Amino acid sequence: QVQLVESGGGLVQAGGSLRLSCVASGSIRSINFMGWYRQAAGKQRELVATITSSTGTNYADSVKGRFIISRDNAKNTAYLQMNSLKPEDTAVYYCNAVVQTYSGRYLQAWGQGTLVTASS
Repeated sequence: QVQLVESGGGLVQAGGSLRLSCVASGSIRSINFMGWYRQAAGKQRELVATITSSTGTNYADSVKGRFIISRDNAKNTAYLQMNSLKPEDTAVYYCNAVVQTYSGRYLQAWGQGTLVTASS
């Protein structure tokens, strides 16, 4: 009923930049929450950044000052601008959203992930 598709991952040199996109589609009345998470090899999935209309933005300490989360409500899209990438940023990045469908149901959806690799 609702799906998220991430894009924009790839291979970059340390210090470089990437912009990730997450497009939500389906029976969406409104999007209450969108966020980015990541999972590196051997580690648990962790919060990177979130954005809501009511609370604004939130960032993990490890990415503050380097990453920027934004959204385009008309396109049901969230972005993650990633600057000054470090090797430790290497991970699969996942989009997450909480949406209200036109049927009235609230759903939490996850994307399939996009791989970001920052090499030194």
